[in-house]
Amino acid sequence: MMEPRTVLIAGASGVVGYAAVEHFTQLEGWTTIALSRRRPEISPDRTYQHIPLDLQDAEACRAAVAAMPEVTHLIYTALYEKPGLVEGWRDPEQMATNLAMLRNLLEPLMEKSGGLQHVSLLQGTKAYGIHIHRIAVPARERWPRDPHDNFYWLQEDYLREASSRHGFGITIFRPQVVFGDVVGVAMNLTPVIGTYAAICREEGLPFSFPGGPAYVLEAVDARIMAKALAWAAEAPTARGETFNITNGDVFVWQNVWPAIARALGVEPGPDSPMSMAEYLPKKADVWDKIVAKFGLNPIPLPALLGTSHHYADFTFAYGAQHRPPPALVSTIKIRQAGFAECIDTEDMFRDLFGSLAAKRILPPMGGMQTKSAHRRSNGNIGRIL
Repeated sequence: MMEPRTVLIAGASGVVGYAAVEHFTQLEGWTTIALSRRRPEISPDRTYQHIPLDLQDAEACRAAVAAMPEVTHLIYTALYEKPGLVEGWRDPEQMATNLAMLRNLLEPLMEKSGGLQHVSLLQGTKAYGIHIHRIAVPARERWPRDPHDNFYWLQEDYLREASSRHGFGITIFRPQVVFGDVVGVAMNLTPVIGTYAAICREEGLPFSFPGGPAYVLEAVDARIMAKALAWAAEAPTARGETFNITNGDVFVWQNVWPAIARALGVEPGPDSPMSMAEYLPKKADVWDKIVAKFGLNPIPLPALLGTSHHYADFTFAYGAQHRPPPALVSTIKIRQAGFAECIDTEDMFRDLFGSLAAKRILPPMGGMQTKSAHRRSNGNIGRIL
């Protein structure tokens, strides 16, 4: 008989954390605890426990851990970002805060008992310095650490030392641009693109790509990330390793834009560079009209976007004077280790937009809703233990 396993997912309302809660609550033999300040709106047929917690509060973390059942696996997807997003990526205070959050949770978990078996941690392609300089293609996990200040290194060094001291395994993931079906988070372009399309349709404007010069990049579906986290929790080949992870293909925004337009039921137009960070907040009243017209969940535009409209400018290469270099990573290592899930990026967009429409977050653009999206909730919350 399989021993009971309890996974604690920190950052459960974020794009990866939400997908991880959805996935683990479908797996047999797992008890799922979701940790986040906001309660994730998980499908209503799922059983899990939610603990509201601010990871910056060390005493609150200690009290929450003391009241938890024994945790065997930790998936750490929590993230602190400053307003404006990109400026904070090189901010020492932001780096120190992200380290403190991980330490505030992990220290009491280690002190409580010896039951912790594995911790998964998220990094990203900023580990290769993509936000600072051109990187060689494809970026590989075996390269020496890129010499720039990054909270990734602070967290990783702390986690590896804690692992050697306590005896649990670790796995570090470096996903490319992550897409999911949640809103109000730091970096998720799906609701940004969907909202922009709805506003274009409402105002009778073409759905033009708002970014800069074309370049090649990769995406990763948050649902693939969730499957990888479940795999790493038990796979011996994942223990102690760092993995890049993507959907398995590459794309160029200008080339995928017509497929996105078809999925959302809008007409694409010629490229029209403009800042999503500046444009979208000015359209709050238009969004309110769209919400009323289609009977959508009454989520104000700022709450829907989070800081992801700032991330859109960065990822769309808005304002770039020259073609950005390719942002590509190798995924050979994770495939050789035994994880080979993949999805066509155009299919990912269609499915995620359908899910947001099924949850009445986006209007039913183009009549596109997948079967999986129909099975999702309309803003309801799963059963709470």
